[in-house]
Amino acid sequence: MNEFDGHSAEPNSRAKEILQQVYGYDGFRGHQLEVIETTVAGRDSLVLMPTGGGKSICYQIPAMIRDGVGLIVSPLIALMHDQVAALRQLGVRAACLNSALSADTQRSVLNQLGAGDLDLLYIAPERLITKHTLRRLTELPIALIAIDEAHCVSQWGHDFRQDYLALGQLRECFPRVPRMALTATADQRTRKEIVARLDLIEPRHFISDFDRPNICYSVQVKTDPKRQLTNFLDGHKNECGIVYCLSRAKVESTAGWLSELGFNAYPYHAGLTAATRSLHQNRFLHEEAVVIVATIAFGMGIDKPDVRFVAHLDLPKSIEAYYQETGRAGRDGEPADAWMAYGLQDVVHLRQMFDTSAADEKFKRIERHKLDALLGWCEITDCRRGALLAYFGDKPTTTCGNCDICLDPPATWDATLPAQQLLSCVYRTGQRFGAAHVIDVLLGKTSAKVCQHGHAEISTFGIGVDLSVQRWRSVVRQLMVRGFVKADPERYGALVLMPISRPLLRGDIALELREDSGAAVRRSRRRRTAVQVGVGDEALWGSLRSCRSRIAKDQGIPPYAVFHDSTLLEMLEYRPATLAAMLDINGIGQVKLDRYGAEFLAIINAPPGEPAAGSSGILVN
Repeated sequence: MNEFDGHSAEPNSRAKEILQQVYGYDGFRGHQLEVIETTVAGRDSLVLMPTGGGKSICYQIPAMIRDGVGLIVSPLIALMHDQVAALRQLGVRAACLNSALSADTQRSVLNQLGAGDLDLLYIAPERLITKHTLRRLTELPIALIAIDEAHCVSQWGHDFRQDYLALGQLRECFPRVPRMALTATADQRTRKEIVARLDLIEPRHFISDFDRPNICYSVQVKTDPKRQLTNFLDGHKNECGIVYCLSRAKVESTAGWLSELGFNAYPYHAGLTAATRSLHQNRFLHEEAVVIVATIAFGMGIDKPDVRFVAHLDLPKSIEAYYQETGRAGRDGEPADAWMAYGLQDVVHLRQMFDTSAADEKFKRIERHKLDALLGWCEITDCRRGALLAYFGDKPTTTCGNCDICLDPPATWDATLPAQQLLSCVYRTGQRFGAAHVIDVLLGKTSAKVCQHGHAEISTFGIGVDLSVQRWRSVVRQLMVRGFVKADPERYGALVLMPISRPLLRGDIALELREDSGAAVRRSRRRRTAVQVGVGDEALWGSLRSCRSRIAKDQGIPPYAVFHDSTLLEMLEYRPATLAAMLDINGIGQVKLDRYGAEFLAIINAPPGEPAAGSSGILVN
């Protein structure tokens, strides 16, 4: 029997009671309560909430209300362990089953499951769909099945996984169990495919606002990547963040370079040993001001609330991937930055990667479509947030005032003539050469390759000397993004004219392009803690954080699993005098009050200048 099964209150009241007693919060956010009520009533649902929007509460609370155990399908082992550890801190009976556990631990979990001693079981899709596991689970009362990262089931999703395709059989295996599909990123087409492939029965759709207003979005054209990243990181000294790179080699070199600059930086990619990846991820979760430099192998489901920035040194594959990766910043609601630098080579590399992959043509077409949408978003001249939200179906009515375009609107220029010159040069060189050679011809450079092919004799030789190499590369990149030319992978990236280039060459249309700017957007950015922690409160603030760090270290858990910064800030602001008063602080439920309340209360009420009993007295700035 679940801990809350003995209550006679209606599901709505019971959900609110659990939220207050277990999680320490007074009210639900957005659609959370509606999702919970739908699941408690036994109905399927599709839940879209942005990263940090509180998806986990949507299935955790009904699992504590309904009879049986809640099954949570999750694709990542690290995420399972993080969520189980956080739930146990709240006093919730939770466990996980995955390949990283020892045989003895797996047997122990199965014994708990059979005895009805678990409220939630996190399990990988490949483990769940085995005949042995399904047979065992069908013999037990199941409260619900929540399929996290549900976009993995869709070929239109940005992270398709074969193991997710078999999850459609869960309807037949558990016909009376409500199922919930959850994701932070899915356009209309992906939503339809999720419902179809999981065979959800008339699911209710809960689509939350995708906006993350605390994140400032900024995109730069790649000119000097190291210098550009250094300039960006100047505003993030002693803060936690993630830097994404496309290749393992670049991850290693960037992490080493940042370490030389004094950053606490570690690499993370699939080529490292499992032990090294685990060590670096644990440092990221448990220590202050750690920068992880990673491929996209890192981050899905990372629950760390105080990531202050996500930087991309290379272009992601889609808007969905970009949105999910940048969504790992600012989960605590504090100001955070999403910065990206991209260039012509990123475009060429990704398109060649898609074109030469072994995937079927339909999948390649999907990938090209998504990349084109991202490239178009990079080159826009209107509010960046508005375009991002519109991609997911939101309709913002105003500009955001918190993206690079709103803060520093880009200039445009009439590029009709240069574009015609470039397209003509591509044609006259036989559509057999890449951007570098075409630009050499336009600039009148007598390189060995130009002379070898007789291109110093053609009419477009030297007609582009009024523009710099960098400006021409910008023209090529933007023409490629807009579909006037493409890089042909079968001819080593040779530029090829596309049908829509004809009206531009004929002069039937004019073309405005963005002025590239390498300058980073400068903005006033002060964290809420810096505003709220006054000079007179610094000692107490340091003592509270020091106490939290010590407890976390003793228990081998991240500091935020004890209390979030926002909870410590409320302690600082309201100075509760009793344990009962501490229950009014957001993030303090009964279990955490029993475990930690007295120690933090002693620190708050200690005489000025004296460390409280149990406090190290060390101040953390």
